[in-house]
Amino acid sequence: MEIKAVKMIDGGFMNQPFAFGGEEGKDKFDEQIIYRSSLQNFLIDMGDEVILVDTGFQNDYKEPAKKLGAPLYMGEKHHDFTAALEKMGYRPEQVTKILLTHKHPDHSAALQYFPNAKLYMSPEEADALKLDRPNVVRATYQDGPYHNFPEAQQVADGVWLIAAKGHTTGNSIVIAEMDGLYYMMHGDVTYCDAALKANKLSIVFEDITAARETLDRVRQFIKDNPTVYLSTHCPEGYENLELKRVMTL
Repeated sequence: MEIKAVKMIDGGFMNQPFAFGGEEGKDKFDEQIIYRSSLQNFLIDMGDEVILVDTGFQNDYKEPAKKLGAPLYMGEKHHDFTAALEKMGYRPEQVTKILLTHKHPDHSAALQYFPNAKLYMSPEEADALKLDRPNVVRATYQDGPYHNFPEAQQVADGVWLIAAKGHTTGNSIVIAEMDGLYYMMHGDVTYCDAALKANKLSIVFEDITAARETLDRVRQFIKDNPTVYLSTHCPEGYENLELKRVMTL
C-alpha cells in the first residue's frame, strides 16, 4: 500500500472565526489570526488497484479571486484533478474505487471522470447527489464497529469507510492501516489541524450535535492510536503524509 496526496490548490488562507467558530460563534474569535489553506485529496495505491478518497472539483473549476478579509481563500489553482493524477502517473481508467467522504463539490464534482470506478459513499450522500447508478455502492457498515467508531465497512485490505456524520448528514471518514500507523483521511471534520488541536468545529456543518460527536470520536481515536491526520484544506495534510508525522493532542 502507498498513500499519495493529489494536490490541486495551494497558497490560500482561512481565518480563525471560520475554522473555530462553529459552536461558540464567529465573534468569539480573531479575524486577524489566519491559517494556511490548500486543496488536496488522497490516493491509495494497493498495487492491484487504485483507490481515490474524494475527487476534487470538476476540471473547468475557476477559483475565486483572492480577497482581503475573506473567511476562506482556498488558494491558487495549480492543476485540475485529473491533471494532478496524470502528473503522478495515473490515468482515470486505472481507478477502481472512489471513497467519498461527502457531497460538497470540492470532494465530489470530478466523480464523472472515472469510468471504471465503483463509488462508495453513505446512502445519505448518494441521495443528496442523486446517484443511482450500477457503480454506486451505498455503505451498509456491515462490519460493525471500528475501534471507537460504531459503524464501519472494510472496502479493501486495511482500508475502512467509517460513518462520521455532522459536517453533512452522511459524512464519512476513511482510515488506512499501514506499517503500524493509521492514516485518517477525514474530509472536513476540521478545516485546519489547529482546529483539531484546539477542539473546535468550523462554521460549516449540517448537524452540530453529530459534528461534535464525530470530532470527539476522532480526537479519542488519535489519542489511542498512532494517527497521521490527512486534512483536505490545509497544507499540513500533505506535509503530515510526506513526513509520516503522527498527530499528538
